[in-house]
Amino acid sequence: MADKAAAYFYGRLFAENPHLRGMFPPALDVQRDRLFGALTRVVWSLDSPGSMTSFLSQMGRDHRKYGVTAEHYTAIGTAMLATVRRFAGEIWNDEIEAAWVSAYTAAANIMIESAEADAGVSPAWWLAEVVEHRRPHDDIAVITLRPTQPLPYTAGQYVNVQVSRWPRVWRTFSIANAPRADHSIRLHVRSVPGGWVSGTLIRDTRVGDTLMLGPPMGTMAAPEDKPRDLLFVAGGTGLAPLKAIIEQVIASGHRPGIHLLYGARTSAELYDLPDLIRMESSFPWLQVLPVVSDEPSYDGRRGRLPEVTQRLRSWTEHEVYVCGPVAMVDETVSRLQSDGVPLSRIHRDVVHSER
Repeated sequence: MADKAAAYFYGRLFAENPHLRGMFPPALDVQRDRLFGALTRVVWSLDSPGSMTSFLSQMGRDHRKYGVTAEHYTAIGTAMLATVRRFAGEIWNDEIEAAWVSAYTAAANIMIESAEADAGVSPAWWLAEVVEHRRPHDDIAVITLRPTQPLPYTAGQYVNVQVSRWPRVWRTFSIANAPRADHSIRLHVRSVPGGWVSGTLIRDTRVGDTLMLGPPMGTMAAPEDKPRDLLFVAGGTGLAPLKAIIEQVIASGHRPGIHLLYGARTSAELYDLPDLIRMESSFPWLQVLPVVSDEPSYDGRRGRLPEVTQRLRSWTEHEVYVCGPVAMVDETVSRLQSDGVPLSRIHRDVVHSER
């Protein structure tokens, strides 16, 4: 149903506004996933107006990189309403339509106002030079970028990246370090089968190349006050934002106990373990716990990351951060909740798959 609805939405949008097609990438599958992901995020946030406003404001600023203007929201809203009306079936009525129109208008106004406010103080995108490129694993690259002008962000956020080979194709990657004096940022990139951007970043990107970055997004951030003890659960390159938050906590001068469970299928895919061990040796309150799921000969903790997290100890008094593959994150959050960790103390962010 989602595929049919998305096809109808884009068909309707481009039929009525053919000039908009050039603003979208050649393939619309990831764009479709992002559209429905954003709608899902808005629905989840209905009971938290502050969170929804923050999310929509970030989206409005991010849309500037596509050249989106106020009138585009009208065209998108018209196509979206037509799609919902068509696929809602017999439950649709005038009252529901009025509610949809009201909700979309309010959301669009937040995004438009945020974009207009941002236009006076920030660029729509940033250029960034590749200053370091490492491949600690065949399918993983660690890339350090230096934007040509400062990129303001908080530890735990992510950016959209465009490479010159694929114009209008933006993919999301988390920033793997807390803000630095030299303004450089580090990305952890895992190759995705058939991935346009991830493959280019891993195999074809060199020091000296220039990338384009969208504005930082995401709501997962380090605790603002003196935090309780912290648990971080990282699957694969989901380590990136959690490592940035840990760096921020260490730099804050606070000394909470920190457990980092860092999981991968094989020990070779624990690509950042040497640097984590260095961090652990310089900050005695940090304990790094590697976990491997698919390597029987591994001499360490073995098993699926959600299960290992649950059986290791009780985390009910901890502030918890979880990032990685969606299925892993969902299961870990579910297990933590069942063990008594309040959902209000479990932090996760929605970062779309890279391709």
